[in-house]
Amino acid sequence: MKHRVFIAINLPEDIKKKLAFEQEEIESSFDISPMRWTRKDNLHITLAFLGYVQDDEIVEICQLTKSIVQKQEPFSLNLTKICYGPPEKMPPRMIWATGEKSQELAKLKTGLEMILLESENSGFKNKEGRAFSPHITLGRIRAWQWKQINPEERPVVEKEISLKFDINSIEVMESQLKRGGTTYTILESALLGS
Repeated sequence: MKHRVFIAINLPEDIKKKLAFEQEEIESSFDISPMRWTRKDNLHITLAFLGYVQDDEIVEICQLTKSIVQKQEPFSLNLTKICYGPPEKMPPRMIWATGEKSQELAKLKTGLEMILLESENSGFKNKEGRAFSPHITLGRIRAWQWKQINPEERPVVEKEISLKFDINSIEVMESQLKRGGTTYTILESALLGS
């Protein structure tokens, strides 16, 4: 059986609640919303998207993830801005919460990508060419609805925030696309520095 798998940082509940509040604020700024919001429980930072993998490959992916994560001590990350994203794309496709660049996070992501690329069974093939900028997708913009909004009536989404939290674990997650929306299941939680 194939599973749609990715590796991510889950957010603490209090951070999810604050981001959900920001989603509501932005939603209210639209007359007719073009947004498909990420459910609060699904808010996360993706470190590596693996795509569809088999049951036996998941075991190896979990082992590889643990081997990298245990070499790194827990660290903190600060989310600093809510904005349209990706920054270089126009019209925008999403609304993001972005974080400060972090040496610890960059090291962790690079280590994960390297070990996954070396494995024949991970399914991982897409190492990012550009520097990693941590971000959380708060919502996706429906392009056809966005085009219906007069450009002068599109709200400005550019807000400075400061939401700092500790990263103590990395999760191997499964994404299941269902009629009522996407659901995520933790397959393995790997503690940093353990």
